[in-house]
Amino acid sequence: MIELLVVVVILGILIAIAVPTYLNYRERAADKTAQSDLRHAIATVEACAVDGTYPNAINPAGVITGCAGQRVELSTDTSISYTPAGSPVTSFRITSTNSVGSKVYCYDSADGGSVREVSGSLATATC
Repeated sequence: MIELLVVVVILGILIAIAVPTYLNYRERAADKTAQSDLRHAIATVEACAVDGTYPNAINPAGVITGCAGQRVELSTDTSISYTPAGSPVTSFRITSTNSVGSKVYCYDSADGGSVREVSGSLATATC
């Protein structure tokens, strides 16, 4: 009986160690998903620019206004925010996050460069 109790205690300790590690892996995977979705959105918006002009808006479902035939495909739990600049639109800023993750990513076409991790929420993040 004591041996069984010792085995149960050891299993409890191992589970207590494994669960937080698993949750961290899941959070990091969600963050990478948000980053990947943002890169895909940038490529889609730039494809619109090649066809004519930058889009006017992208709704939460990924439908692009001002660019026929293009759509941003988002993974589960990923949200993006698209902010055009200028009239007509000459540059844009896109931010993304995943509700399972903890990071917000941003890209500003006026600055160029790569996708950056920023602080704040999706609505308040500044590139």
